[in-house]
Amino acid sequence: MAPKYALHGNFSAKSDVYSFGVLLLEIVTGQKNSSFAGSGRPLNLITNAWKHWKNNTVDAFKDPMLDDVYLEEIIKCVNIALLCVQEDPTMRPDMVLVNRMLTGGAIPNVPNTWRDYSTSED
Repeated sequence: MAPKYALHGNFSAKSDVYSFGVLLLEIVTGQKNSSFAGSGRPLNLITNAWKHWKNNTVDAFKDPMLDDVYLEEIIKCVNIALLCVQEDPTMRPDMVLVNRMLTGGAIPNVPNTWRDYSTSED
C-alpha cells in the first residue's frame, strides 16, 4: 500500500503504480511484503530490495527458483519496481511508461539515495 494512501487515504493512479512495484518485487523474490515483519530481516520488502540494489547483490535477493539465465531480466524488474515504489509519488512513472520499460524501452536509473520511510515516525 502506498505510504500516502496508508497515512491519508489519498488514492491515485500513482498509488496503483506503487502497488505494482511491490507486486513486481514479490514476484522476483518469491516473498510477500508482509513476510518481513518480525523476521530479523529489514522491515519490509522495499527496504530489502533497495539494500540489495545499492550493494549490487540483486542476484542474492531473487527467488532461488529463478534461473540465473534470466538475471538481466530480474535486475531490470527490480530497477522498474524501485522506480515504482519511490516515496514521492511525482517521481513514480505512470503505467504507460512502466509498460514501455517492461517491453524493452529505456529505463531511468533509480535515484542514488533512498529514504527508508518504513522506519520513520512521520
